[in-house]
Amino acid sequence: MEDKIRERLNELRVHLQADGGDLEVVEVIGKTVKLRLQGACGTCPHATITIKDGLERILREEIDPEIVIERVA
Repeated sequence: MEDKIRERLNELRVHLQADGGDLEVVEVIGKTVKLRLQGACGTCPHATITIKDGLERILREEIDPEIVIERVA
């Protein structure tokens, strides 16, 4: 499952990069993904929405409904 998560997040990075940001997958432990937003996304006031309503929702729909993304600094 970790490989699927990392692969899908890598595919989604282009959307963040288009806005001057990026993401780094710090760690995947079971169904918990720890990631760091970088660039413009790292300081964006909408970062939580990007993570929960964007990235996490997609991973839950496409891979496993129990996946949780936690943002780390």
